[in-house]
This record gives sequence, C-alpha cells and structure tokens, in this order.
Amino acid sequence: MRVPFLAAAFFAFAIPAAADPEPSDWDTVLAEAQGQTVYWNAWGGSTATNDFIMWVGERVSEDFGVTLEHVKLSDTADAVSRVLAEKTAGKDEDGAIDMIWINGANFNSMKQADLLFGPFAEQLPNWQFVDVAGKTVQTDFTVPTEGFEAPWAMAQVVFIHDTARLSEPLGSMTEILDWSKSNPGRFTFPQPPDFLGSTFLKQALIDLSEDPSVLQNPVDDANYDAVTAPLWSFLDELTPTLWRQGRAYPQTGPRQLQLITDGEIDLAISFSPNEASTAIANFQLPDTARTFVLEKGTLGNASFVAIPYNSGSKAGAMVVANFLMSPEAQVRAQDPSILGYNTVLNMAVLSTEDRAKFDALELGIATLTPAELGTVQAEPHPSWMTRIEADWIKKYGVSE
Repeated sequence: MRVPFLAAAFFAFAIPAAADPEPSDWDTVLAEAQGQTVYWNAWGGSTATNDFIMWVGERVSEDFGVTLEHVKLSDTADAVSRVLAEKTAGKDEDGAIDMIWINGANFNSMKQADLLFGPFAEQLPNWQFVDVAGKTVQTDFTVPTEGFEAPWAMAQVVFIHDTARLSEPLGSMTEILDWSKSNPGRFTFPQPPDFLGSTFLKQALIDLSEDPSVLQNPVDDANYDAVTAPLWSFLDELTPTLWRQGRAYPQTGPRQLQLITDGEIDLAISFSPNEASTAIANFQLPDTARTFVLEKGTLGNASFVAIPYNSGSKAGAMVVANFLMSPEAQVRAQDPSILGYNTVLNMAVLSTEDRAKFDALELGIATLTPAELGTVQAEPHPSWMTRIEADWIKKYGVSE
C-alpha cells in the first residue's frame, strides 16, 4: 500500500533525531563510531605534539575505524567561539568540532554555557586506570569536571636553562628578576594570550603572593588590585630586561627553545617536565640544557579533551578520548623521544606488563624525578587568568 505524500512527509519529519550515544554502552559506542570522522581541535604549535596526534589517528583508524582530523589551533578560545556561534545560530547537530583539547577558562566557559556533551569521561573503559587520588583529574583550574572532560596528560611548570651559560637554578621569581637584570636580553616568555605566556604570569603571581590561596576563589573587584600589585611591580622591572627589551615576544613555546639553541636566550618556561629531554633527543636543544623548579613549587594541571554538545561524531570522539587514556597511548606520550608528557595513569592498577613499559622508559638527562619536581601549586580559578591576561595585553602587549 502506498503512503500518501503528506502522510509520508509527516512521518519523515516526526522521526526524532538520533539519540546521543550512551558512554556506558561501550559495544554500541564502538559500533556507532565505525566510519565516523572526528575533528579534533587542538593546539598545533609543537611538531612533537602534532606527530603524536597523527599517530593517535593511525591507531584509532586501525583498531576502531575512526578517522581523526587534527584541526590545528593557536588559541583554544577560537574553538569555543565557534561552538558558541553554532549554538547561537541554532546548529545543534553535526557541528564543525567534535573534540577539543581544553583547559581552565575555556572549559569553564563551555560548561557554563551548556556547550558540552556528557558526562562521559568516567564511564569510559580506560577510566579504571586513571589516578584519581594522586592527580588533579577531576578538577580543572578549581572547576569540577563532573565527567565532561577526559584527562590525557599531566603537566607541571619547569624552567629550562642552558647550563653552559646559566649554570645554577634560580629559586624564585625574585631571583629570576635579579638574574635578568644582570643578564639583560637573556630571558623571555611566549606572548600572552599564548597559554604558556599566560602560565608564566600566573606562576609569577603565585610565587610573589603572600597568600596564594586567595587565587582559588573567583576574581573579586574588591581585592583584585591589591592581590595583583606584586605581579605588575615585578613585570615593570622585568620587562625592559627581557629579550628585545620586552618589545617583542616569541609567539609559542617551541620558539623559545629555538632561541636557546640559537644562543639568544638562556632561560625559558615549559609546562612539560620532559620537554627539555625530548628536545635534546630531537636535536632541538643543546645537551647542556637542564630544568629546575622554584623553591615554593610550580603550577601543575592535567590536559583534557571535551566533546561539544553538537558534535555529529560523539561516539568516535569518545573512542579517541578512551584511547588517549590507554596504557599504550600513555606510555608513548611519556617517552621523551616522542612527546614527554607525564601520565594520568595509576601505576599500581596497571598490569605487570604495562607497568614494565613505563619502568623501561629512559626519561632523559634533563628530566627531574618526581621528588625533584617537589610541590605542585594549584591552578588559580580561571577568572584570574582571564583578567591578568587581558591586563597584561593592555599594559605590555606588543606585536612581533
């Protein structure tokens, strides 16, 4: 029997949109992910990171039939703005972005605006291996993740120095300032809003603050000027002593390493304790490079991936997120010759075979041991980064 045209049209329009995949039903997720393309918007400023993401794409294609496309970002906020624009335009399905490498203020913005799919992270099969007790994997810059982000790397601020020219570590921001005054032009940091440049501002504020705990709360106009006064005083003195007298800044973290190799600077900031060893192995730094942390400790956090609410490949994105937490991906990421990121996994719950792979890693001559990394300072509330970043741009911002 033929269905009248109007009735057929009614039934076509009456069919509801496909329901979002259920993270706990992993067999169904795997089936749905087959053939999907996942557009992963992730920072593209590091060759080592880009190569690792390419490898992840090869592995998820081989094992799960998922195609991974790396959309290289210079600023994660661009991806957040894209998703927000799509929501404003009513594009609630098949958005342009399927997964984002995200942290801090950007995650907070997306969470508050209901731009995220989830919760999903803690239902992924490989979550069982994550070190929930020992690592900051359930909060992001003080904001509870509540399963809307999956962790895939741990980071902690270290300072890379060329011991051929700067032989001894510097223990505080005040010591860095004194050294920079005595050695003008030999230090710089990436230009905010590059995340590493903004991290330097936060690290300086924490180290110079009498009570860093105030930074765990949202910015308060009533005390903002008083809390940040030591930072601006420090930067007023530091900026003229920087590389190019603070009139230009490297645009990325890897550019700092090139400046060390070229003999232009002696000191750089990194958010990866293994980056110097990785760069030495890849001939991007001289073998005289080493790392240090400050006496009060340095900032540490996890890197996460999140899935936008309107992704058309949510199942594929969950497969990628789950693979990133696998022992296979984690041991490769921690290998200094590959990437050099610290793992999010708990060694105590891994199989003997997987633990042995981590134990066999040669961390490299420039990598500090966990004991040497010392105290991990908590990230400030995201509102602090947003505010001090904007104020730095107004006070000191330049274009190279």
